[in-house]
Amino acid sequence: MNDSRDADTAPLTVALLATPEATASTLYGMYDLFGSAGRDWPLLMHGEVGRPLLQPVIVSRDGRGFRALNGAWIQPDACLADCPAPVAMCIPDLYVAPDEPLAGRYPVEIDWLHGCQARGALLAAACTGALLLAEAGLLDGQDATTHWAYCEALARRHPRVNVHAHRTLVVSGEGQRLIMAGGGTTWVDLALFLVARLVGVDEAMHLARIHLIDWHQHGQQPYASLSQARQVADACIARCQVWVAQHYDTPSPVAGMVKLSGLTERSFKRRFKAATGMTPMEYVHTLRLEEAKQLLECEDASIEAVAEQVGYADPSFFRRLFTRRVGLTPSQYRRRFRSLRQRLQ
Repeated sequence: MNDSRDADTAPLTVALLATPEATASTLYGMYDLFGSAGRDWPLLMHGEVGRPLLQPVIVSRDGRGFRALNGAWIQPDACLADCPAPVAMCIPDLYVAPDEPLAGRYPVEIDWLHGCQARGALLAAACTGALLLAEAGLLDGQDATTHWAYCEALARRHPRVNVHAHRTLVVSGEGQRLIMAGGGTTWVDLALFLVARLVGVDEAMHLARIHLIDWHQHGQQPYASLSQARQVADACIARCQVWVAQHYDTPSPVAGMVKLSGLTERSFKRRFKAATGMTPMEYVHTLRLEEAKQLLECEDASIEAVAEQVGYADPSFFRRLFTRRVGLTPSQYRRRFRSLRQRLQ
């Protein structure tokens, strides 16, 4: 689309779907950013309010106001049935647990989403909003992303969806009309992308400069917790998880778990994988790398010393594994996150 639109053209409608599980900060943050397009740059540069290019509209099933789970009051502008046909529709994040079932909870919203798709609208989701797109069947056979802590559950519940856990923005579907952002504040990446798509790159750049927005170029991996404290029903494996959390830096932690379990090595590995979704060695690596991230953030030790502290005798292997799993080299990770920790302290 061109970087400028005719002065007499009406603002394009962008619908923001509000559900009881919506997070008010994301919902209203997107509302403010879309409403800023075309309006605020002329004010800053020339002292006159510009013509809005986008019209954000908050919509819900019945249009009635409600309190979000964090207690904030959300007042929709319209119910779904009365919403003007949007050129784009956005789902903010849903405050639900990763494995919380969504089946049967959003029949009216799902029908509306299918209607938006049929009319050619862009369908966008921030963070866990992608779970609703998946529940509607709109992501089957498509690339997708969501918050890093929900990617495993999304892939397990919807095996036909190609989930990219490391990416902060995914564009897929027919005509590239499915757009998803990862976790946290990556909704700003999504909003800027939509502004660029709908009214032009120049306006998206104006918004980035006004609001001091920095693109999440490193993706989600550096922010993700590699080890998930997954509770397992297998008491034997759970006991081994507790043990290895204290002994992951030993030379042979898998052998130690096998000994503790009293099982044959083959039986132990099979049961461990069934219970945790990881091989025993993969699990050890996740524990070691998570500890390495903490050491890199908090201590001045060399990369070689950090590798040794968490159980790796070969620093070059540690560097390769860390880079592959985290998405940054150990040195890059230290520079990025140690400075953040120091500022917060």
